[in-house]
Amino acid sequence: MMEKVQAKRLWARLLMWLGAWCCLTASAAPAPAPAWPPPPAAPCIVYVRDISGARDIGAKAPFLTRLADAITGSSSAAKKLSHPFGLSLDDGGNLMVTDTGANAVFFLDLAHKKWLCWTAVGGHRFLSPVAAVHHGKTFYVADTGWGKVIAFNEKGAVQFEITNGLARPAGLAQAGGRLFVVDSELHQVLIFDLNGGLISKFGQRGRGPGEFNFPTHVAVDDRQQIYITDSLNYRIQVFTVDGKYVREFGSAGDAAGHFSRPKGVAVDRAGHVYVVDAVFGNVQIFNESGRLLLDFGEAGPAPGEFCLPNAIAINANNDIFVADAYNHRLQMFHYTGRE
Repeated sequence: MMEKVQAKRLWARLLMWLGAWCCLTASAAPAPAPAWPPPPAAPCIVYVRDISGARDIGAKAPFLTRLADAITGSSSAAKKLSHPFGLSLDDGGNLMVTDTGANAVFFLDLAHKKWLCWTAVGGHRFLSPVAAVHHGKTFYVADTGWGKVIAFNEKGAVQFEITNGLARPAGLAQAGGRLFVVDSELHQVLIFDLNGGLISKFGQRGRGPGEFNFPTHVAVDDRQQIYITDSLNYRIQVFTVDGKYVREFGSAGDAAGHFSRPKGVAVDRAGHVYVVDAVFGNVQIFNESGRLLLDFGEAGPAPGEFCLPNAIAINANNDIFVADAYNHRLQMFHYTGRE
């Protein structure tokens, strides 16, 4: 009789433990990835992942470096992002990231799991690197502290510097054998060849078409149109590659479709224009005529949330990367192709 009672008690305990385990595993089930618009609507933008360090792309430091870190208990700052600020993609889909917290420039080869970092080139430390692009074997970095654009190779050897006509370079883009530099202090866009020769420039301070009030970011679309964030005019202006004014959209306001502090701008393969707003903590998506289609993100530290986001870049697969500066990460999203 006692044996039967004990057996029943044992089964009761097992069932209780099994129920508790099921509850724990159910509560631990991963939440669905954030998506916009939210369910039940079909998603257009889906959160993919965070990138905050070399491990997030599968990159490993050389064996001797890892051994030294294990012995000393330290970890190289080059493995982590501090305040990612500038962001661009090269023709191979590799990411260039400038970091104003670490005063460093990062190169992320996602396909080959390679993570490079420079805090100095040519014997001089970066002071405030804000934008960077990569073409061929050359890396170009706009440093507002230096007031110039520095071109160097992978080993950190300086090839040349661009100082001609620059005061406070803030934005940088490369397309069609040209380098487009936004100078925030001069309220201008300067166009150089890839060897640093000045081709042309356009813009002056003002509110009219083709004029700027502290411009900051630049992007070039597949049709070779230039998009400029005209920050304190609260708008995006669009130009031809020769600097001829085409159109503009945006205005100051605290509602969707308006801007408070517009930052990074990018264009996907469908011609949608994405604009980061640092104060709103979101990304707004417009059609070519400037009509708002969708916005995603809000202030916060969770996936799909931002803290002073700054830059944005979109690759050929419609993967979207946003520099989420004060969350110390890049966030990756994907445009599904739905309108």
